[in-house]
Amino acid sequence: MANYKCFQCGKTVKQEYVKKRVRCPYCGSKILFKPRSISSTVKAI
Repeated sequence: MANYKCFQCGKTVKQEYVKKRVRCPYCGSKILFKPRSISSTVKAI
């Protein structure tokens, strides 16, 4: 289950809310993004 984050206020928005409306429920912004996890690089020996 992916959570989205508001670009303007920085609060987390649940996926269920994004299916209904593409706006932040806190500030009304239309710009939401999915925060990505940081990947690590492994070097071969």
